[in-house]
Amino acid sequence: MPSGGFSVSLIVLVLAIVFIVRALKVVPQQHAWVVERLGKFDRVLAPGLNFLIPFVDRVAYKHLLKEVPLDVPSQVCITKDNTQLTVDGVLYFQVTDPMRASYGSSNYIVAITQLAQTTLRSVIGRMELDKTFEERELINANVVSALDEAALNWGVKVLRYEIKDLTPPAEILRAMQAQITAEREKRALIAASEGRKQEQINIATGEREASIQRSEGERQAEINRAMGEASAISAVADATARAIERISAAINHPGGIEAVNLQVAEKYVDALGKLAKENNTMIVPANLADVSSLVAAATSVIRHAKQ
Repeated sequence: MPSGGFSVSLIVLVLAIVFIVRALKVVPQQHAWVVERLGKFDRVLAPGLNFLIPFVDRVAYKHLLKEVPLDVPSQVCITKDNTQLTVDGVLYFQVTDPMRASYGSSNYIVAITQLAQTTLRSVIGRMELDKTFEERELINANVVSALDEAALNWGVKVLRYEIKDLTPPAEILRAMQAQITAEREKRALIAASEGRKQEQINIATGEREASIQRSEGERQAEINRAMGEASAISAVADATARAIERISAAINHPGGIEAVNLQVAEKYVDALGKLAKENNTMIVPANLADVSSLVAAATSVIRHAKQ
């Protein structure tokens, strides 16, 4: 009897432990557990300690509420200009409604992946090859917009999509490389021609400025010479005027007229002597011997000038 009572107690203890284990559930942070009661959706357990009715309630689905990266397998897309393009990318999503994520789709990850691939093929098909490399942001935005609208029924929020790689065929890559090389050579030739053009402009500008500077220097030299000649003429005139004034003043002194007469007579005789030496033929005045009359005539001129 005592052994039978011990067995019953042990069974009750085990049932109690099983009951407690099945009744108490601890949900980690950033997780959501969906509970069904008798096969029907009942509630979503929040993070922390939760109580369930054993054998009546059960945890049917467990969802992670963090942002999840999802690799989208590479696929071949056809561009608008009929070029094959291998594209792969990565999708970032987050579960926002655990109930819809559990019952809106049998597998929302597969649904998102398939929709991302079909949307990407549609977007690439509306673009030419060159545009696909230039408009990555536009492609990403179009994929996210299409996925986000459809994923609302699955309780999922599509955050962003990023293209990892765009790979055209090998012959297209070679053609693109040749085009890039030709474009670089073209830019190099244009840069060289622009350099030569600028060099010619600089040379012409320098020659023009040098010519202007030379002409300005010559003009200033002419001005300086003219001013020098004018100053010299003015100085000679001033000196002549002062000499004449001194001669006039000397004549007014006693004996001035007699000195002038003597000077005139000496000049006259000296001039006749030079003519006789330098010329074979000489025309002389009729009254050459009458030097006194010539001196008297010069004296008369001087006296009239004084008056």
